[in-house]
Amino acid sequence: MNVLNSILDFATTDFGPIIIAGVLGMLLILATLPFMLSQRKDPLDKLKQSARAEKNLANSGPSLRRSRSNEKLEKFSGFLEPQTEEEYSDIRLKLMQAGYRTKDAVRFFHFAQFALGMLGLALGVAYYLLALADSPDITTQKTLIYILGPGGAGYFLPRYWITKRQQERQEEIISGFPDALDMMLVCVEAGQSLDQSIIRVAQEIRSSFPSLADEFEIVSYEIKAGKDKSSVLSDMAERCGVNDVSSFVTVLIQSATFGTSIAEALRVYAGEMRDKRVMRAEEKANKLPTQMTLATMMLTVPPLLIILVAPSVVGISKMGEMNF
Repeated sequence: MNVLNSILDFATTDFGPIIIAGVLGMLLILATLPFMLSQRKDPLDKLKQSARAEKNLANSGPSLRRSRSNEKLEKFSGFLEPQTEEEYSDIRLKLMQAGYRTKDAVRFFHFAQFALGMLGLALGVAYYLLALADSPDITTQKTLIYILGPGGAGYFLPRYWITKRQQERQEEIISGFPDALDMMLVCVEAGQSLDQSIIRVAQEIRSSFPSLADEFEIVSYEIKAGKDKSSVLSDMAERCGVNDVSSFVTVLIQSATFGTSIAEALRVYAGEMRDKRVMRAEEKANKLPTQMTLATMMLTVPPLLIILVAPSVVGISKMGEMNF
């Protein structure tokens, strides 16, 4: 009975009918999802999908396997994918740089945003009706914050996760790239080709830098599939999103174009990467005293003030008691 009274009181507020109408609309959308999933596919869509699959198979080569798309998500491609090609390319590149390379990655990302946003909105409404509806101090602004806040947090949570994962993966690639170049230089100078050295380096750094090893393995698989080496290396630089890898790819392409020695180019660039790593370590070491200043002040100044001021405070309080 209290819940029913809370719902009636909420419906009489300023934004109550609007929020209730929005929640009912979302519930209707969720109710129609099973019917949309069970609908029969259009024969024309089947023909388009089969033609697209044959085209992808012809472009990828026989030995390079591609992941199949989810048929259930395929029905909602117009709802779970950006409508503009530029926006789709941006989010696709961001997911690839975060390590999510499946065909349905964009759809899963937008589905996670929608599902978590709806879940947060439902939790916000439930929390308001059960805990805050009877409170006399609740205002319209607080109502919107408690209801829409969890929904907004749930909607932006997947984007925050992807951004964080992208940064961690790029930092891992930057950390392992100088060592990978040194190993590649040793393999090339030992008489192996560039393709064989890439495969060997991917095997050696798997335990320490799995993200960089995955990129080298993708390069080796695409070269085996018959793809042009320049485009393969350019795709690797785009997937990594790291300036060091982009410069390395440029060096290899220029070396192959002008016919210079790959070993000499690797030796020069590997030395530059080692120097750059030392410079990054020195930069972090120089920033450390500045970053520790605030923590040192917070941990040392209050105890020092207590030690210096406490005896005076005790003496003043005792003198006040003696006067009384």
